[in-house]
Amino acid sequence: MRLPINLLALTLSILPSTLAVFADEAYNTDYHHELLGLPQPHTTFFHRPRSDEKATLLYTLSDLGVLGAVHPGTGKVVWRHVLEGEGYLRPVEGEGTLVSGTGKSVQAWDGMSGRQLWGNSFAGQVKDVEVMETVAAGEGEKDILALFEEEGKAVLRRLKGGSGDVKWEYHDATEDLPFQVSTNVKDVFVVSLHGARGGYNVKVSILDPVTGKKINEYTLTTKGDVHAPEDVLLVGANSAAPIIAWTDKLMKNLKVNILGKSGNLQTLPLKESDGEIVKVTIHAPDLVQSLPHFLVHSHSAVSNRADVYHINIASGIINKEYELPKLPGKGALSTSSQDANVYFTRTTQDEVIIVSSASHGILGRWPVKVDKTHGSFVYGAAEVVHKGTDSYAVRSAILTSEEDWVMVRNGAEAWTRVEGLSGAVAAEWAEIPESEDLAKTLEAEAHSNPLSAYIHRCQRHINDLQYLPGYLQELPFRIIGSVFSTDIASHKAGVLVRDNFGFNKLAIVATQRGRVYGIDSGGHGAVVWSLKAFDIPTGKKWDVKGIWVDSSNGIATIRGADGEYILVQTVTGKATEKMEPGNWPSVQSAAVVDSPSGTWILPIGVDGNPGEVPAKWAPKENIVVQGKNGEVKGLKFDVQGSLAVPITVWTFQPPIGQKIIGVTSRPAHDPVASIGRVLADRTVLYKYLNPNIVLVTAVSEESATAIFYLLDSVSGDVLYSTTHDGVDTKQHITSAMSENWFVYSLWSDILPTTSGLLASKGYQIVVSELYESDVPNDRGPLGANSNSSSLEPTDVANAEPALPHVFSQTFLIPESISHMSVTKTGQGITVRQLLCTLTSSNSIVGIPRTILDPRRPVGRDPTAAEQEEGLFRYQPVIDFDPKMILTHKREVIGVKDVITAPALLESTSLVFAYGIDVFGTRVAPSAAFDILGKSFNKLSLVATVAALGVGVVVLGPMARKKQINARWQTA
Repeated sequence: MRLPINLLALTLSILPSTLAVFADEAYNTDYHHELLGLPQPHTTFFHRPRSDEKATLLYTLSDLGVLGAVHPGTGKVVWRHVLEGEGYLRPVEGEGTLVSGTGKSVQAWDGMSGRQLWGNSFAGQVKDVEVMETVAAGEGEKDILALFEEEGKAVLRRLKGGSGDVKWEYHDATEDLPFQVSTNVKDVFVVSLHGARGGYNVKVSILDPVTGKKINEYTLTTKGDVHAPEDVLLVGANSAAPIIAWTDKLMKNLKVNILGKSGNLQTLPLKESDGEIVKVTIHAPDLVQSLPHFLVHSHSAVSNRADVYHINIASGIINKEYELPKLPGKGALSTSSQDANVYFTRTTQDEVIIVSSASHGILGRWPVKVDKTHGSFVYGAAEVVHKGTDSYAVRSAILTSEEDWVMVRNGAEAWTRVEGLSGAVAAEWAEIPESEDLAKTLEAEAHSNPLSAYIHRCQRHINDLQYLPGYLQELPFRIIGSVFSTDIASHKAGVLVRDNFGFNKLAIVATQRGRVYGIDSGGHGAVVWSLKAFDIPTGKKWDVKGIWVDSSNGIATIRGADGEYILVQTVTGKATEKMEPGNWPSVQSAAVVDSPSGTWILPIGVDGNPGEVPAKWAPKENIVVQGKNGEVKGLKFDVQGSLAVPITVWTFQPPIGQKIIGVTSRPAHDPVASIGRVLADRTVLYKYLNPNIVLVTAVSEESATAIFYLLDSVSGDVLYSTTHDGVDTKQHITSAMSENWFVYSLWSDILPTTSGLLASKGYQIVVSELYESDVPNDRGPLGANSNSSSLEPTDVANAEPALPHVFSQTFLIPESISHMSVTKTGQGITVRQLLCTLTSSNSIVGIPRTILDPRRPVGRDPTAAEQEEGLFRYQPVIDFDPKMILTHKREVIGVKDVITAPALLESTSLVFAYGIDVFGTRVAPSAAFDILGKSFNKLSLVATVAALGVGVVVLGPMARKKQINARWQTA
């Protein structure tokens, strides 16, 4: 029976309108931690980006110099900029504008879009930035006060709020250390530290805000208490009664001066609780209309308490109004203002309370529901909303001791940002360890008699039946995940497991603040664990020299510049061994070496001398180090009894005037699938595959040249060198090596080509390939020798080294490259891809190796034979096509390095970039030839096979009946 034509049309109409569009796989296999850095207490606040709206954004200028706005509801970054480093950030109340001061620059930003409104740079370093709350008649914007240190002297500038132009300047003739600027309703105060380090007095200069002329000046005697700028706890600004405060040496008393009142120095006793006070912080409003109240938060080793003080503006007397009770542990206190009202928000591990500065009555109280793994609360910024007569709400963005930034909304955790992961300085891949129980069991069975082995195997299989229910329970999810191309979870009951394709690996990341993180690449970059490895002093950075991962034992060894090291379990993050800084000689670098006792990480001293090591730990191969004067040296270890002593085999020192800035070697994992390149006529160009080559980059600033030397690390011979003139040596000069080729990038005024093209200038990338000879089927001077020596290349005495034949080509690129790396695969069959970090666009681009082929024909189309080799016409400019950008639309800022690792699939390489941000992805330079893509319709395949099966079952009897009937009819 035929279907009615109307029913057929109706059926077709409900089908999808198109089935030919392939969904973009971006953002599925990659992950990105969009970070800012640790928010600082004096540069983090809530602010309205639009004065006519009630909604606020959360702003911060982090310890890494990243200025950004965060949506307080979701925790997502709205916008961000990388500035010159730590500095100052102030909101312009009522205007939706922000003002920052970093390095030598002062800038104004639109709070909603992050667009820079204006910027102005000066000769000195910014020491403070404040907003003048008073607006002169006829002026719409509030002016900015910017304090600078120029040639050791204080310079204060008043900048116009609308343009940043200088309205007036004040120069301090003395060499006092400029510290901070403050204002009240009618005066401007410049606070400086007078004296030498070890004992300062505080000098306050009072200026006329209209002319910038000095009106008065007075000095506070603080030499016994103030030994560093950090000892001054607070210099209030923009309030009706700004204060300056510090503690005495023993932290028994708080000393406070109301700025502008030279004879008004008051001493407020600090009440101890549970031992001596170890830290004091002061919280005060910064609006001129706010009540002149402030809070003193004192900490002991085990508890914290707070006292609220009021200032009588008329008399200048400071009185204690009330106190908040002592509570165990640490807590965070923050200040928020609403018109004249001042609110203090106290957050502890148990509860959140709001109090008014005017009275001790609790306005709101909520129990804390925050994950305990974040640690204790350190400091934060709060926003209090008065909903009604007795109804309040509060949200606090708090930094925890585990360096997480947590939003606590009415006591409940709203979102968390792992800002401690920012500022990564080193990273390394780690395999997830496999269970060794089965391997040991099989080995035991192999060494026993057949009968006992059979019985043991039967017992093992019976014991494995306990896992059958869990396997059967998981089986439907595995089938569904296979059919619909969804990822199978890499965690089972909180335990990391390997996958069949080798995508699940761990990235061990060390940050400049002394923390170590474990990142799960198979779990979309989830943080598996974190560990505080070392306490890094304020103002310093953890200088990590090397990370080595022993994947078989699941141990990562991290070595620092001050001799410190730590051994960490890669799966759990627990420290198994640790050496504190200063207990071991300083380290210049570290190298992973192979020894008779196994692989280990060798620390290299500051002068390039690794020192003596036990004979059983002596490296088998030569190592390349840099001496104290920058020279490159080749070392080998000579075993003398129970010790092995390093001996200098050769030294490379470039000519006078040149400075070595980089040494690049082939990756440790760099397999070669083919020893030659097959040409179209079936002849072979044999690759120069010397595993002992290093590329040394030297520059001469006087002559503006860059020189690249290719050295043999065994003999120290120079195999090849090239020079580039007109180089901007202050720009990035980066390089990478793999197999038989190397590549580097620089800015040069001259583009050397053999095509006769006109000279050009700009950012360039130069690629060179090394072959044994330029003649096909010729193995060069070494011939077909299976073994050769870099020290004695041939049987001829004093023979010259076998030099490679080099094909080179230069390409222009649109922007600077700050780092290069090369993809890795298991067998090296897949074509390599050059990964470049772009500085201007904050992205990572993957350049196919075929584009960087130096044998591409120049000035003509390729012949048929060249096309068969995969060559195409040379174009001097490489445009970074959007399809080559691995980060897609994301901006990955502050990338310090990119590391790669092979997956079990030969087609795929894992990529991990770290710095301020963290980014990871998977790339397939030769396409995913060994795995089905997501565009493959597995459901249709299964349905087709099932339909064929049903058809066979249904039509089989019919076919057999027809055959039988046919035989009877024939008969």
